[in-house]
Amino acid sequence: MLFLLALSLFINYVDRGNLSIAAPLLKNEFQLSATQLGVLLSSFFWTYSFFLPVSGWLADRFEAKWVLAGGFFLWSAATAATSVVHAFGTLTLVRMALGAGESVSYPACSTILSRYVPEHKRGFANASIVSGMALGPAFGTLAGGILMSRFGWRPVFLMVGLVSLLWLVPWLRWMPKGHIGSVSHPGLSAPSMLQILEQRSTWGTCLGLFCMNYLLYFLLTWLPFYLVYERHFSLATMGKIAGLAYFLMAVSSTSAGWASDRCISSGKAPTLVRKTFLVVGQVGAAISLAACVVSGPMLSIICLLFAASSWGISASNTWAITQTLAGPQASGKWTGLQNFLGNLAGVVAPAVTGLVVDRTGQFFWAFIITAVIAGLGSLSWIFIVGVLRQVEWSTSSTAAYAR
Repeated sequence: MLFLLALSLFINYVDRGNLSIAAPLLKNEFQLSATQLGVLLSSFFWTYSFFLPVSGWLADRFEAKWVLAGGFFLWSAATAATSVVHAFGTLTLVRMALGAGESVSYPACSTILSRYVPEHKRGFANASIVSGMALGPAFGTLAGGILMSRFGWRPVFLMVGLVSLLWLVPWLRWMPKGHIGSVSHPGLSAPSMLQILEQRSTWGTCLGLFCMNYLLYFLLTWLPFYLVYERHFSLATMGKIAGLAYFLMAVSSTSAGWASDRCISSGKAPTLVRKTFLVVGQVGAAISLAACVVSGPMLSIICLLFAASSWGISASNTWAITQTLAGPQASGKWTGLQNFLGNLAGVVAPAVTGLVVDRTGQFFWAFIITAVIAGLGSLSWIFIVGVLRQVEWSTSSTAAYAR
């Protein structure tokens, strides 16, 4: 089950990131400005963010495994359909359909993990999901850069979309059987979205995720363009550099998730362990990213790889925190809400970066803005997110505050 969930996120991020790999080709074919390209890259997140609370409600209300299967089919079909569009407006609409389908991933995965995985194993389980997320761009950027340079972007989109659909075969065969819900926890009731919004820690996790995602989506949407146009690497070399960065995200995330679980199993407090990994990772990513843009070509690549590794360290424990606070009755809703607000960074980061690059003619201030936001996110995990224990949803909302 865990392998298939990680594989679904791998495919999710291959499909999500392939447009940024094709960005240099699209810019020429559609005669786009940097601002228009930023709008196109962010269009995915318009529907992705909007549908996340809906997907969270669906994952809690119905069988999360079937919600995931339905969304998977939609986003794979949208990826394949991208290969046949010939207008900027149509391309934007297809990307919006992709966003709607992919919105089911994190709420459904979070609900499944909160019901089947205990607290002291959630670091590695969630890190496995994150590693799938990071390996998707790693493979997609490396293979996509090479294949698109040889065959063009349209055949690659068609092939990826159709091959992705094969994931549904093993999922329908081996997805978790039965349904574990609030019946297994008779003392707890399913909370409303308003109750979740009343928790201080909800807003802390949302703000922290927004800052993490700003860095992630800055890299995911603009890194290929930056490496080709400002650092003057070839499309194939760009694919190797970006692919290595995403690969290091996966390795660092899995390692940090395993290490955090080991610390908790040895008796250390989950609050201290999970927050420490998050803060160290985000601060490290911010410093490395700022150093990247002021360094020479070779040193900048090293700093970029450090930034990617640091992001993986922080990402390893993000959803473990959410699942602990929300519990199995509310993980879908809380994850959907958190991902909705956190993924507004996907709307903001590509568009802001495009505007800054158009105004300044370079990426310096875009990198600095991203680094500052990533560093500020660590404050949210320290001061807003409280002690990591499940909210007592059966009590009144005021008494249930997650402190």
